[in-house]
Amino acid sequence: MTFQIFKQFAAIVVFVFVGVVNIKAQQPSADDMLNLVAKLQRLEAMQPDSIGPKYQLALQSLNYAVINPHAPQTEKVLAQAEETINKMEKMKGADQSDLCTLRGFLYMVRIVQNPAQNGQRYYMDVMQNYEKALRLNPNNALAQQLQQKFLEGMKQHTN
Repeated sequence: MTFQIFKQFAAIVVFVFVGVVNIKAQQPSADDMLNLVAKLQRLEAMQPDSIGPKYQLALQSLNYAVINPHAPQTEKVLAQAEETINKMEKMKGADQSDLCTLRGFLYMVRIVQNPAQNGQRYYMDVMQNYEKALRLNPNNALAQQLQQKFLEGMKQHTN
């Protein structure tokens, strides 16, 4: 795939996620999103054995990163999201479909950050994680939405 395809794809992915995976009805500011991530970090620390706060922390961290792929805090937020996903994978009772969805979203953010470098590197990881998430739970709405937007973005830019 060419750099131009991934550059256009990244722009569409960012635009789509702003509409699809919003934290609030209105587009939140980067500061609002970081404040929410910080609150979720505190909640997660208070409930270390609970999967729910970890899931929300990872999801909102990825939302921030996909909307602000080049912000100074993004790498730290992404590292936290990846660490949180890794913790969830080790927990008994973690929903494997949700884990695959979060992992696919993480790779998708990496593509948005640098399409030329990360597009070919993570494309299959994104696809495989969303496909596995939907095999495990065909009703996983987030996996459905993210996969659909990813495929639409790719289809539009490969024609």
